[in-house]
Amino acid sequence: MNIFAQIGKSIYSPKDIADTRFQGIGKTILFLFTLTLISILPVVYYMFIGISEAVGTAKQSIQTDLPSFTIEDGVLHSDIKAPLTIKNGSFTLIFDPTGAIDQEDMTGMDANFAMLQNEIVLAAGGETNAVPYSLFSNESMTKDDIISLIDTAESSLPVLLGLLFIVVYVFSSGMKFIEVSLIALFGLLLKRLAGRNLQYRHLWRMAAYSTTLPTIFFTIMAFLRTEVPFSFSVNWFVASMMLLLAIKELPGKTPAES
Repeated sequence: MNIFAQIGKSIYSPKDIADTRFQGIGKTILFLFTLTLISILPVVYYMFIGISEAVGTAKQSIQTDLPSFTIEDGVLHSDIKAPLTIKNGSFTLIFDPTGAIDQEDMTGMDANFAMLQNEIVLAAGGETNAVPYSLFSNESMTKDDIISLIDTAESSLPVLLGLLFIVVYVFSSGMKFIEVSLIALFGLLLKRLAGRNLQYRHLWRMAAYSTTLPTIFFTIMAFLRTEVPFSFSVNWFVASMMLLLAIKELPGKTPAES
């Protein structure tokens, strides 16, 4: 059975999950990498769209809407005395040389570009990324210099987005493996309650497939941009119940399987 067929059956069939306990560990690991890849698609998609739109809109807004400014010794300077907010459709540009706004204030914003007192912040797809001005140059910079930097970033965007995808994928894969390991540990209690004789390595394989249903569910919700209340608890409860149902599919009072 190929990986995508296994994903389909693992959504609804505890019996098929139970059958994976003797599967080769390599195939189980490949399954988890594939499941993780599917799960990050909404996040990556909206992040990429947000970043691409933000870079283009930021360039236009800086050219036409912002007053003259300079950046010296890593600090933004301008004549305005209060933060300036410019809205362009769903995009918001924040210009604040006063220090009234910081990166934390932008957390959770959908698609925004901010030039703050000490850093540039891009908020896209619910994530914020800050780059201090000191990283660009130690020399004084003007409005035209920033526009040139944005032009460079725009031309390098495919490479930067590819690197960002790798970072997100590696991090998400690590979290998925930790999740499966913890569910398998909980499975040691579940198999005693169910009166089944299983070893941790069998439970780990079964736990990997037991996470399929909640993973696919939350992936769909992410694509629909619908927030699920108590998502962490729901995820763990559904995965644990799928593992328990899979354990119960096994015959009881049998010698230890190897």
